[in-house]
Parts: sequence; structure tokens; C-alpha cells
Amino acid sequence: MEVEFLGGAREVGRSAVLVDGALLLDYGLLTADPPQYPVRDPEPDAVVVSHGHLDHAGAVPALLKGDRRPAIHWTPPTADLTRTLARDTLKLHGNSPLCPFSEEHVARLGEVEERRAYGEPFAVEAGGTEYEVTLRNAGHIPGSAHVLVDDGQTRLLYTGDFHTDDQRLVSGTTARPDADAVICESTYADVTHEDRRAVEDRWAESAKTTIWEGGTVVAPAFAIGRTQELMLVADANDITPYVDGMGIEVTRIVRRHPEFLRDPEALRRAKGAARFVTGRDGQRERIAADNELIITTSGMLAGGPVHSYLPKIRGSPTNLVTLTGYQVEGTPGRELQEHGRLAINGQVRPVSARVESYDFSAHADREGLESFLDSYRGARVLVNHGDRCEAFAEDLRADGFAASAPAIGERIEV
Repeated sequence: MEVEFLGGAREVGRSAVLVDGALLLDYGLLTADPPQYPVRDPEPDAVVVSHGHLDHAGAVPALLKGDRRPAIHWTPPTADLTRTLARDTLKLHGNSPLCPFSEEHVARLGEVEERRAYGEPFAVEAGGTEYEVTLRNAGHIPGSAHVLVDDGQTRLLYTGDFHTDDQRLVSGTTARPDADAVICESTYADVTHEDRRAVEDRWAESAKTTIWEGGTVVAPAFAIGRTQELMLVADANDITPYVDGMGIEVTRIVRRHPEFLRDPEALRRAKGAARFVTGRDGQRERIAADNELIITTSGMLAGGPVHSYLPKIRGSPTNLVTLTGYQVEGTPGRELQEHGRLAINGQVRPVSARVESYDFSAHADREGLESFLDSYRGARVLVNHGDRCEAFAEDLRADGFAASAPAIGERIEV
């Protein structure tokens, strides 16, 4: 079995792994200005998508150009979330060469998709080979999956993004299927997560204190997963948030798939308590002037309603911005996190509002990665999806693993 890394190798973003030149695992984009896509345009016979985040699914509709019609396999939440992401990308870039697909390509997804459940093997024909593929819960976001590919001789496990600990929204992964080779994400390979409940308590206490002191709290959040997680944390701490942006639609989507949630009733309560923003009649300006918690996209400040709120609150240290997710290098979120400034309407402005970072990660940390990989000491490990892939692979080799960190474009026989 040969694997080729078209993206996501030694970087976070644009994940795409081609198996035997015919079976594609993920096809994402890297959030940057301009967006970056996998290094070449493959023509696979079949596609398996691990989960519905931009960096793994954001370019999938582009695979349906011309007369191409590869079968696309994914879980029901991933199917719905990928469409939502695609339409949001079209809103941002649809009339420019920055977007490699159109609404027509998004509509074609319905012609080729196969919705799959966890734990039920299915056959995939690609390049003249019949593979047995099984999706297992990866504990990252609703519908996220490890992808196990078996060609009868080699069993390849593509972890996708995963978390070994429970979150409020989804349970951590417990799947450890037998595999000869593992392509493992490493986003937080150099981090030890703080206890999640302690993080929740600090975030909630800081938000409550800011509001009590007369400030406004803006919590930029990824629409998929993080917005719902923060809604659940807010509800558990008796905070009534405003929720704005694509996270509103995503909340409705994931509630349609309760079997992929840890506690569907808790999310129902949190949704009922939250106030969804419509954006009509100056609503955002009024909310920004109030003492409220606002959970809004985008999580890396690259666009979305967050840009309606930040100019209004940036000037006062009474206000608070809570960064609750990974900020990719080159994004406005990383600039704010590291330098306390933000580009607003084309001008870089200092931000006097307090900026706090919280580790609400939906990825396994160093301990989680090592505990997961402990089941694969006899397997070959290919480290990807991280800023320190080579260093983590070196550490794994020192611990007795057959590990390496492939480069973009590299082909490896496993």
C-alpha cells in the first residue's frame, strides 16, 4: 500500500492523503490569506472524509469538477457540516479564483455520497482494488472518525483529528483497531492540556467577573464543535450568551444527529437558554455596548461577525476577548494573541481590551497521543498534522517506535 501526502504533512491544514493513487482520505484547505489547498489536484475513484472541519473537508466539492464523480464516504454529521462549510466558503470567495468549486459542485455531493455509521465495515472500490473501510468514533467533533483501510494485506489507520478525553459535546475516543501502519495527527504533541473542568471554571469566572464589572466578553469560536462546547459550558455556569455566526446553523445541524452527541439533552437546554443573533436593525452594535457574553465566529478572527464586535470593544481594558482555540500562524487570531493588535478595515489597530487564551482543545495532547499510540508499538507510525511533526517522530523513535514525519508530496510504501 502506497500513501502520498498532498497536504497536512508538517503543517496544520489542507489535510489530504492519497492511498495507492486512487483512494483519497480527506481534502481540506489551510485557513490563510489567501487560502491554501492540497499541492495537486487528484482524480480519485473514492474519497473518505474523516470529519467536517475546513482543514479536512473544505475542498471536497472541488473533486466533482467536470465528469468526475468519485464516491464520497462519511458520517451523516460530516455530510451536513461539509455542505455548510462549502456554502460559507462560496460566500467569502465564490466569485474569485481563490475558490476551486461552485454551488453546482456542492449540489453534486448528493449524487455521490454514502453516509456511514461508526463500526460498520463497508467495501470501497478504487484503482482496481477493493478495500474494506471502517469508521470509528474519534472523539473530536460530532461525526469525526478514525478511518481504517484494509486492502487484505495491510491495515492502515488514519486517525484524523482525535481526542482521548471526554468533552461536554462528544465522548473521547476509545477505539484502538488493529493496524500495521498509523497516520497520526500531532497538533498538540508538545502540550499538556490543563484539566478541562479547571479551564471551564476559569473561563466562566473571568466572563462573569468582566460582565459584573461592566465589560463585554467576546469569545471567538469555531462554528463546528467549539461554539456548541462553549454554549454547554456557559449553560452549566448559569451564563446566558448571545450566539452569532455560522455556529447557529451548526448547532441546529448537530442536534439532528443525537446519536453522535454525548448528551443531546444538555445541548437542547443550552440552545434553549442561548440568544441567537439575527444581525438585523443594528442588533450587533447594541449587543456590543451591553454587558454580555458573545460567542461568535470566526475562531481565528479571519472573518465573520466577530469583526462587528471587536472594533466596538477593543478600546477598553474593561472588555475581554477570550481565544478558545488554536490560532494558526498568519491568522488575525495569532496576531492578536502574540502582539495585541488587529487589522480592522485595512488598518492595524492596538487592542486595549484584555485578551486571554484558554485551552478548550478538541485534540489529544502529548499524553493522549502517547497513550493512543501505545497500542501501536508494532506498527509503522507516520506523524502529520502538526507544527512539530519531525520532533514528535524523533521522540517516538527514541521510545522504540518505527516513526517518521513525511513531507508534503512524499510517497511512502507501508
